[in-house]
Amino acid sequence: MTVEHVEFLVEEPSMEAFLRGILPRILGTVTFEVYPSQCKQELLERLPARLRAYAEWLPESWRLVVVVDRDDDDCHELKKRLESMASTAGLITRSRAAGPPYAVVNRIAIEELEAWYFGDWEAVCEAYPRLSHTIPMKAKYRNPDGIRGGTWEVFARILKASGYFAGGFRKIEAAKTLSQYMDPSRNRSRSFTVFHSALVEMVTP
Repeated sequence: MTVEHVEFLVEEPSMEAFLRGILPRILGTVTFEVYPSQCKQELLERLPARLRAYAEWLPESWRLVVVVDRDDDDCHELKKRLESMASTAGLITRSRAAGPPYAVVNRIAIEELEAWYFGDWEAVCEAYPRLSHTIPMKAKYRNPDGIRGGTWEVFARILKASGYFAGGFRKIEAAKTLSQYMDPSRNRSRSFTVFHSALVEMVTP
C-alpha cells in the first residue's frame, strides 16, 4: 500500500515549525499536516481521544506519527505509554506490526528537539556563522542525545555567547531557520536517525 499522506501530532509549535521546513525533503510528493499542542502534557492528555477519533476514519493509505520529547521521562516507559494508547484505540503501530501495513509510528526526541540541532552542527553553523565549528568535538556535546542540563538551554547559551538571541532564545524562529539548512542524511542524533529512517521506509515503494 502506497502511503499518500502523513499526519504528525507534536507537543509544541517549535517542532511544528521544524517539521514543516524539513519534511518536504524527506517525504517528497507525499502530503502531510502537522498538529501541535501547547506542551507535552496537553498532547499526552488529549492523545487517547484523538487516536480513537482517527481509528474511526483513517484511510489505509494514511499514517500517523506521534513525536514527543523524552525530557526527564524513562524512554522505554514513555514509548510503552504511547504504544498502549494506540493499541487501546484499535490502531496498529509500526513497533507492534510484523511489517506493513500499520497506522501509527511513535517517536521520541531525546532529550528535546534541540538535540537534533546538535546532531547536524554543520547546518547550525551555516545558519549562525559566528558559532564555532568545534563544538561537537567537546566531550559534553559529542553525543547529541546525551547532552545534560536541558538541551534547549544549552543550545540557547551557546548561541547567546556568540551574539545570537541576546534578548532570549526564540525557539520557533530557530526551528524555522535551522530546518532550511539541515541535511537529514548526515544527522548524528540517534533519535533523529530513527525518526528519519521510519519516514523514509514509510514513503519508499
